[in-house]
Amino acid sequence: MIIMHYPYDVNRKVRIIMKKVKIGYIGLGRRGTYVLKKNFSCMEEVEVTAICDRSTARMEEARKFIIENNHHDPIMTTDYKDIINNPEIDAVIIMIGWSGRPEMAMEAMRASKYVAIEVGCADNLDICFDLVRTYEETGSPVMMLENCCYGRREMAVLNMVKQGLFGDIIHCTGGYHHYLNEVELFKDIDAEEIPHYRLAQYRDYNRENYPTHELGPIAKVLNINRGNRFTTLTSFGSKSLGIKTYARDHLGADSKYAQQDYAQSDIVTTMLTCANGETVMITLDTTLPRAFYSRNFSVRGTKGMSSEERRVLYLEGMEEGISDNEEEMFAKYDHPLHAEYVKKGVKEGHGGMDWLVCKAFIEAVKNGTNTPIDAYDTATWLAVGALSEMSIKNGSTPVEFPDFTGGKWQNREPIVECKFCLDAIIEDNSVAVY
Repeated sequence: MIIMHYPYDVNRKVRIIMKKVKIGYIGLGRRGTYVLKKNFSCMEEVEVTAICDRSTARMEEARKFIIENNHHDPIMTTDYKDIINNPEIDAVIIMIGWSGRPEMAMEAMRASKYVAIEVGCADNLDICFDLVRTYEETGSPVMMLENCCYGRREMAVLNMVKQGLFGDIIHCTGGYHHYLNEVELFKDIDAEEIPHYRLAQYRDYNRENYPTHELGPIAKVLNINRGNRFTTLTSFGSKSLGIKTYARDHLGADSKYAQQDYAQSDIVTTMLTCANGETVMITLDTTLPRAFYSRNFSVRGTKGMSSEERRVLYLEGMEEGISDNEEEMFAKYDHPLHAEYVKKGVKEGHGGMDWLVCKAFIEAVKNGTNTPIDAYDTATWLAVGALSEMSIKNGSTPVEFPDFTGGKWQNREPIVECKFCLDAIIEDNSVAVY
């Protein structure tokens, strides 16, 4: 039985001993199946109690590797409410498409479950406020599975920021630079009755629709929601030709995908300002050909900088013009979590990030504490999509960024000190990476 803790009592020191964390897993698409297969079903402290998907074939496939890896035969259901209402389940993992995740999460929170949701954006701000309100009313933690917060470079930079090596942070940049036309939007388009849900999003909406990979780590660097907050957001959208051109060239000019228009700009650039004076620029770049994937995670301070695209660390006094000294950075400043992880052997999945974010969630459930990415973080990062859409529609005018903490960002409850903490550097040898 898990003891739930309310938002202002999360730094619990006494570990709750649980034989297994029993999870219910909703959504077995490409990403959902991968994360279940490579992460949750392989964790010794996890029992995959139940799975849910509209496709019985996908559930049967998942059941096979759950039995093989997790040594448990899961309940299978096409109704997600069966999972939420199951009193044996401690935590619910929601891996469905973007729309509907927050609403489903709130149902699970009201049923006193821990909840994890995959990354994405919210359709409107009301959903974000409702998510926070539900958290504050129920005390049920909700965590976005933003794996990039656990990237090796991102955590090394966080380690350096906490040591003060960059001085005062002034500006951060990031982006989701990933050509999706072939690998996501039109993948297996002829074999599926329904195209990837992202394609419908690109058809109907124009916004920064995938901000969290870059913004999550930046938010932790800037202490957003804990001593700092975003104050304004301004988004700029280019014209939209990339998807339609791809459809015409690869599916034919008569294809319905080539005939229809897409609202989504090919490039969306978003600027954010912060209460403490920092600025942030993030870019969505997913529908035009590009040479490589990049998050372009960059941090600029009064004493130095770090840039992902040039794989460079530069501190005041170094020779100007250096590049590609990433391994030197890791040797000196690797986060203790990754130092252990690399030594033990990194798991498969986005350079090992998938395992770490899933493990971070499970550890919070085991210990009955709040999650390293909490409800306020989750709502803040989800809100960027709706806010950017508002800004673009209004001629790229600035919009006010809501304070989902209701002023508590200036005086939050203590952090949860744990191995997977993202608000401080905590070395905890009592908990293994795996």
